[in-house]
Amino acid sequence: VVKLGGSVVRSWELSTWLDVIAASPRPVVLVSGGGALADEVRAAQTKLGFGDGAAHRMALLAMDQLAWAIAGLRVGFEVGDTEDALRRTLEQARVAVWAPYSLVADRSDIPQSWTVTSDSLALWLGRRLGAECCYVIKSIERKRTQFSAEQLARDGVVDEAFPSMFRDAGFPVFLLGRGDQAPLAASLSATGEASCGATID
Repeated sequence: VVKLGGSVVRSWELSTWLDVIAASPRPVVLVSGGGALADEVRAAQTKLGFGDGAAHRMALLAMDQLAWAIAGLRVGFEVGDTEDALRRTLEQARVAVWAPYSLVADRSDIPQSWTVTSDSLALWLGRRLGAECCYVIKSIERKRTQFSAEQLARDGVVDEAFPSMFRDAGFPVFLLGRGDQAPLAASLSATGEASCGATID
């Protein structure tokens, strides 16, 4: 699973990240943040005062819209909204781009609040799909090779639910920042488990 932060989607690096993912010989499920669309949901909630349940659904729809936008940027990227759809895309040697609304919106085991965003949802999906690992890509200057999930949550790099989802994931998770395209390409080309960027523990 490769999770592209919403700020990455809006950055000049988006194209190079997508090139790396498109060239991967290993199967990839791409999870996008909600980007500016999710920011609009936050702003609208503050202005209008609707509850977290509505905001949660609206943010999921923002992720759906970004999934369609990203899939429209590369040949071989296909949107899937269920586990079966994602698996079928991978079986066809295509990049599966997850639109989460239909799979997540009505689940009682996922908090309907801003404590859960695309960061945690990428781990949740990875666990359900039996992912080998998860790469979390952020628009940050990554200067370290190891981070704790708790510290990343405290610093606002990932959402509040991320440490709990991380403990339940059962697979390695790596954090990448600006300029880390080459390490990701090398890791996606490797056979077996290959570390990349910074390890999250």
